[in-house]
Amino acid sequence: MTSRQTAARFLRRTAAAALIAGAAALSLPAPSASAMEGFALTGFKTAVAEAAARDRDLAAFYRARDFAPIWTGAGAEFTARRAALLEAIRMMPLHGLPGDKVNPDDLMARMAAAVSARDRGLLDVELSRIWLDVATDLQTGILTPARVDSEIVREVPLRDASQYLQGITGPAPLSFVAGLPPQRDEYRRLLRARLKMQAEMAAGGYGPVVQASKLEPGDQGRAVIALRDRLVRMGYLAPRASARYDAVLEAAVQQFQRDAGIEPDGVVGANTLKAINVSQEERLRAITVAMERERWINRPLGERHVWVNLPDMHAKLIDHGEVVFSTRSVIGRAMEGRRSPEFSDVMEHMVINPTWNVPRSIAVNEYLPQMQQNPYAAGHLNLIDARGRVVPRDAVDFTQFTRANFPFDIKQPPSTSNALGLVKFMFPNSNNIYLHDTPSKSLFNRTVRAFSHGCIRLQDPFDFAYTLLSYQESDPQGVFQSKLRTGRETQVDLREPLQVHLVYRTAFTDTRGRVHFRDDVYGRDAKVWSALAAEGVVLDQGNS
Repeated sequence: MTSRQTAARFLRRTAAAALIAGAAALSLPAPSASAMEGFALTGFKTAVAEAAARDRDLAAFYRARDFAPIWTGAGAEFTARRAALLEAIRMMPLHGLPGDKVNPDDLMARMAAAVSARDRGLLDVELSRIWLDVATDLQTGILTPARVDSEIVREVPLRDASQYLQGITGPAPLSFVAGLPPQRDEYRRLLRARLKMQAEMAAGGYGPVVQASKLEPGDQGRAVIALRDRLVRMGYLAPRASARYDAVLEAAVQQFQRDAGIEPDGVVGANTLKAINVSQEERLRAITVAMERERWINRPLGERHVWVNLPDMHAKLIDHGEVVFSTRSVIGRAMEGRRSPEFSDVMEHMVINPTWNVPRSIAVNEYLPQMQQNPYAAGHLNLIDARGRVVPRDAVDFTQFTRANFPFDIKQPPSTSNALGLVKFMFPNSNNIYLHDTPSKSLFNRTVRAFSHGCIRLQDPFDFAYTLLSYQESDPQGVFQSKLRTGRETQVDLREPLQVHLVYRTAFTDTRGRVHFRDDVYGRDAKVWSALAAEGVVLDQGNS
């Protein structure tokens, strides 16, 4: 820690201590009995009523307590509330939130200046507004996701203002504040990783980048030394003097590759070199963004739930915190109209031998132009009229239709070549997104797997189906296969529906606390970081 950082830390702690002392000394004089006859007869209550009037929830809370003070009274309970508010303010930069949103020195000065009953009433409401703002930021984030990117359609679990006001006026305000941020182990590990990375940056960071086109076992020289030193600083290698690309260095490279989602071949090719040379500042931004995203989903995720991390391109089934199933996935192509959105919903059933109901956007934008050129194009698809009848291709003049007036639905009947494969997993949603099988198996061998129209393809859909059915069938594989053999479309309901979370994490941790990073395939994290920076979030706060 530098002397400048030490001084800043001392000044902040001094300011906080002074604010606690000032807040503890601030109290209301005991009003006379006659002044208690209605809030209009006291300057304090009148000020509170006026100041809170424009906020319905805040006004209702004060009204329910006869406009009594929340913050500006005398006694231990008020001191505890003010201390809890200061703790919440102090926590902001530690959690990757703006550290200068509330200035403790300014707040202290305003408290000291609030001499009259009216001034204290106005201040009490202002402190309540500050509290609601800070508490909301800590619990559910500072950003509105859809304003950052329209494809982040996640509904943030905002709390009612009364919950925050009841919590701070309860018997343990400091404990209430401590429970505001997400309590998931993932969030705690990200928080620790962020603080550790800030300390590493203050100590010099990752050091020089590695200048090479390719490095592999047996190599030696300056580039290998640069690789060795950078991996040491990144925590993948103990300090050593060897200048050779030996087995020890190869093992460190392989671990780095696993953490970066790269095939762990031990060779530093273009992709590995690019990942190794990513700056520590960019990694810290990814962690900070991941923490904000965790706040957006700060609610019970379900004791058993499906977790699809889009940048990681994997789908997992989590049961009481344990990963009981994992498979590679293919996500939406990184282009307009095809990127997979982010949201949560509830999986209710699976469909074996599904029919593919071609989304209208695909029907009119992709297949209609083909059929206008050749009426028999895409012959594996059926045209369906408004009465549900299959329409012969030779009975249609496709050139008379446009994207706006095309009157047919397009369907692909069940088959091994069906675009959805042989099973799909449904969590009905307005985004028309689901998980499914695919006949295009070769795509799962690629490192970057963004090829779909938006739905999530699974490499091992049958095993996923067996795992889901194991919660309700004694012979899950037998049940599934018996329905598959019929060749008929069959819906199998899940007796216990489970939540599905389509998330976007370019930084995430494992149970050991190791941080894994992925590419920002859709560029969404860059948008989130820009929005956070615009709100005042900086990388070097929280560790000084």
